[in-house]
Formats: sequence, C-alpha cells, structure tokens
Amino acid sequence: MSVRTASAPRAAVIALTGAAKRYGAVRALEGVDFAVDAGSCVGLVGHNGAGKSTLVQVLAGTLAPDRGAIAVAGAPQPGYAVNRAQQLGIRCVFQELSLCPNLSVAENMAVMHPSLRGIGWRRRASALIAAQLGEIFPGHDIDPGDVVQDLSIGRRQMVEVARAFTVTDAPLALVILDEPTSSLDARTAGQLLAYVRRFVAGGRSCILITHLLNEVLGHADRIVVMRDGQVAAADAVSAFDRDALVAAMGGHARAAPDPRERSAVEAPVARDRSGRTLRVRARPARQRDDAALVANEGEIIGLAGLAGHGQTDLLLAIFDAAGRRGRGIAVTAPVALVAGDRQADGVFPLASIAENIGIGSLARLRRGLLISARREAELAQQWQQRIRIRTPSMDANILSLSGGNQQKALFARALGSDARIVLMDDPMRGVDIATKLEVYELLRDEARRGRTFLWYTTETEELDHCDHVYVFLNGRIVADLGRGELTEEKVIQSSFGHAGG
Repeated sequence: MSVRTASAPRAAVIALTGAAKRYGAVRALEGVDFAVDAGSCVGLVGHNGAGKSTLVQVLAGTLAPDRGAIAVAGAPQPGYAVNRAQQLGIRCVFQELSLCPNLSVAENMAVMHPSLRGIGWRRRASALIAAQLGEIFPGHDIDPGDVVQDLSIGRRQMVEVARAFTVTDAPLALVILDEPTSSLDARTAGQLLAYVRRFVAGGRSCILITHLLNEVLGHADRIVVMRDGQVAAADAVSAFDRDALVAAMGGHARAAPDPRERSAVEAPVARDRSGRTLRVRARPARQRDDAALVANEGEIIGLAGLAGHGQTDLLLAIFDAAGRRGRGIAVTAPVALVAGDRQADGVFPLASIAENIGIGSLARLRRGLLISARREAELAQQWQQRIRIRTPSMDANILSLSGGNQQKALFARALGSDARIVLMDDPMRGVDIATKLEVYELLRDEARRGRTFLWYTTETEELDHCDHVYVFLNGRIVADLGRGELTEEKVIQSSFGHAGG
C-alpha cells in the first residue's frame, strides 16, 4: 500500500463552474469555468464585450449568474452575493469607480469598512487610508480630508485601489482589479503593479483585468483569455507572448507602424511648420514664459507628463475658448471633446447609444424644428460599422455597453460631428488592443483629411502616433519635442523636471 507524503493541494481562493449569463439576445457568459489559486495573480484579458466585466461582477457578488456554481476556499456558496463576498475577503475595484463624490476620502473608507464607527472613527479611517496610499503609491499628495469630487480621476483611482487593499477587522483574500491603471500615469501604474507582486508574494491573490498586454505579461502568473462570453485560452504566463494573446482574443497581431517611417502625406508636420492653417495656440495659465502649445491643420499633437499636471486643464480651457478668443488661447475651428472620465463627462446615461452619438451633430440631424429619427439612426449605424460598437441595437441604453464600447460611442460622437479640432483627454481607458489599433488608424486617416487632434495620454507608447509632443510639469509646458526629438527617455526626464524648460 502506497503512502501519500505530499500535502494535498489547497483549494482555490475562488472557483466558478459552468457560469452562464444572458441579457436578452446577448450572451455575456456561456459555460465559464474560472479559478484563482492562493498566492497568485491571474491576468484576465479579452476584447470589449468579451464577458470580462460580467465575470467580475459574478465573482464580486454584485451579479447573480443564470446558472453555475461558485465556491470560496473549497466551500460551496449558495445565494452568493456582495455582502457574503466581503465577509469572505473578496473585494473588487470596478472599472467604473464607485466612490461617493460628495464625501471625503476618509468618509469613503467608512462606507466600505463598517468597523470604522464609533468615537474616533474619522481619525482611524484617515490613518488607515493614508498608510495604505503611502504603501502602494509612495509620494502621493492625497489628504484623507480631500473631497473626492475635487480629485482628478487618477487620484480617485488611487483612493479606490488603496481602499480595497486596506485591512480592518474583515479578512482579505482576493482583490479584483478591473483596469486599475487606466487613469494612472506610468510612475503610479508601476507603483501599483509592484505592490500587486508584493501582495501575492504574501500569500494573497489578485485578478488583474487590463488591455495593456505588457502589464499582464509582466505581472501575472497565469492568463485567462475570454472571447464571446467563453474562456478561449488559459495557461501559465510563460505560454504567451503579445502576438499569442492577440491571436487568442480573436484579433490579428498587427504591430503599430513606426511613425518615423510614415510618408509626408501621412505625417504632414516637418521641422518647418509654417504655411499651415493655425488651429490652436494656447498658453497654460501657469506658464511663466512665452511657451505655448501650437496645433496646425492636420496635426496630431500629444500632451504628455505625469497625470494631473495641467494637461486636462488646458484641453478644457481650449474647449471653453472655441469660437472666441480667450486670454492666451486662440481657436480657429469648431471643437469636439472625447472625455476620459466617460461617466462624469462623457455619456448621457438616460439616452440611447444612437442619441449619445447624434448629440454632437444636432444641426445636421434636424428636420425642420425636430430631430430626424431616420438621420439619427443612419449616423449611428454608420459609426457602429466604422468603429465596431458591439451591441444588438443602437437604440439600447448607452449603459448597456461595456466600458470600452461606451468609449467607442464617444469617439463616434466626436468624429461624426463637424468639428475640425478633436480634443482627447486620455481617451483609451478600458479600450482593447484591437480597437486601439483601429482608432489609431482612424485618427491618422482623419488627420490626412485635415482634422487636428490634441491628445493627452498617460500611455507613453501612444505618443509615437503624434506629430509633436508637449510635456507638462506643474501646470507648465516644460518640453516641446518634434518628431525627430521624441524618445521615451526625454519624455520621462522632462516629466520629472530633468530636461527642457
């Protein structure tokens, strides 16, 4: 008789078996098996609408599947819901942030952690969130007394992440991170991902959902690829590279073209930028010298630097100045804005997808004094096909779309309008790699047709698609980089005040 000397394998932190969920004709999940082991980070990837967000909601207990079973630490969980998930140490940072905007950072801590009550709760909450922010994001400048609505979206994301990782009297076994770096600059994103590795090294677990494939390849232990509501592939991270991931998601491993090899037609900006129609000239309010952002017809202008250093402020000032001459700002053509914070500044939540797209083109959609439903539907169908918005009906509510598809609708609104200048405030949040490549190509095509783009991005690699880049620090332009000068090293150095100025 043989004797088993090896210890039995530990039960998965969480295991989902045969999960299915439908929304009418839309199959969100279909027979999904998914598990996370203790002390591991599972990367979850897939195109927009692949089922990732639905799976996350099931795991977090905020959504009940139509069928399927869930077990935590090997114990079946009938009637599993969000309160039970919290009791079992399972927390989630959703892509659409859930902080209460009218409350302070410390007060939002108390909302998530019921043990923070009684005399001195505010002091304890403040101390806990300050310590956790310092652990994950050293050097942060967030005060526990700050009101959330006064924080930038990047700082709000930092608070939401830190709140989820904070330990009180409740256990903490698994943190689900849904696009956690989408609003963070390269430095803070790197801080978070480094903390995730320390977290799992301590025996706890993470699920990392991201469209940035380098993040999942560099920080996950195992990768699960979803497609059309099902698991398309699952294996150790060593079994994948970028091309294999893209292929598993159902796309084609197309590399972004090297902008430095584009023809003069595709990249109209040369060293001498004279002779082109001026579209925007803007000097940041805090600029101490005469440096100004200049954008001409047909250019893609990048705004770079650490998050929260004035890029969004300047874009909004340009938007406000459209059609008139503001102090330090000249705008010579109609303007559209693609917001990065789509929930606060982008979508109209009570309107349909078609209405959300058409609202940027009301003058063209009018028939007499009313909006033509036929013209609105035609515009929406045109952009659904062109930008591939995944929905069975453009008459559905905008919130029925995944986050990435909502962002596509905002692009469709701007590009379907008559605006000759498009302002983009870190617009690729939650957008999958295949869609990004399509959007990049679309932007270049529109630029060749004379459209001008001002593009703030926290993703350094996206700057390669720009004809000229301005780097911001403390509300000022500190570097002005032409095509031949643009390198990641120069952008990073300038972002920290070590170059330019």
